Amino acid sequence: MNAREHRRAATAELAAAGVPSPDVDAALLLAHVAGTSVGGLVTVDELTQEQVDRYRAMIDRRRAREPLQHIIGHVQFGMVDLEVGPGVFIPRMETEALLSWALEAIADVAEPVVVDLCSGSGALALSIADARRNAVVHAVEIADEPLRWLHRNLSRMPDQVANRVETHQGDVRDPAVLTGIRADVVVANPPYIPETAELPVEVIDHDPHLALFGGADGMSVIAPMIATVAQLLEAGGKVAIEHDDSTGQAVIEVLTADGRFDSIGQNYDLAGRPRFVTATRTTTSRRI
Repeated sequence: MNAREHRRAATAELAAAGVPSPDVDAALLLAHVAGTSVGGLVTVDELTQEQVDRYRAMIDRRRAREPLQHIIGHVQFGMVDLEVGPGVFIPRMETEALLSWALEAIADVAEPVVVDLCSGSGALALSIADARRNAVVHAVEIADEPLRWLHRNLSRMPDQVANRVETHQGDVRDPAVLTGIRADVVVANPPYIPETAELPVEVIDHDPHLALFGGADGMSVIAPMIATVAQLLEAGGKVAIEHDDSTGQAVIEVLTADGRFDSIGQNYDLAGRPRFVTATRTTTSRRI
């Protein structure tokens, strides 16, 4: 069989296994094996036996619903290529809306200080540091395995980026997690999925549950984290918190109840779904 025939056969197998995007995944895996882009596959005719064997092994893994990103070993987020695998949450394209917001929020800040809470693989922290190379970025992660992936990705960044990113292991629910640090912007993609939610096999069997679930209502990390955010932000500083589709109003309410934030609002991703809430730290506290 030539490359096109292998791809067609793989697509049929993935479809039969219930993979959501069988043709796309078959093409991406074939491009990875062939060392080209999906667009470049038009120039690929024959595969070597070694390429066929690798392709078949990858298709078998995808048929078993192992995430595509784990099989390939990396994922693109913004302009940064991140290594991912077992033990770390796979960054989603939808979170790039939060990245765009963060870069706009620091656009007029001469030397911004940014804090990324629940950093995981470092997707937001490294993307912000890569885009704004005069920023200082603090990345906070609680779990050992994601922190190892964060350090691995940090080690792959240019020195100009890596030297301005500091990693911290700690609990974002503790306001003292970054004692003495004051930030212009805080971003957070915390565990926020309600425990009763139904999730695809690729998510529930492979993403770490600590990074997924935020208690029964999805708010067990977000609600106590608000005190940390308030402690970190300079007066006039801004925060963006990603949340579940069903909890945007709950996030707005906990920010409002804290009394140290204004300009609180819902933000949407490119699909029109409520994705993250933003707010500004007040210059004077109204907390009761």
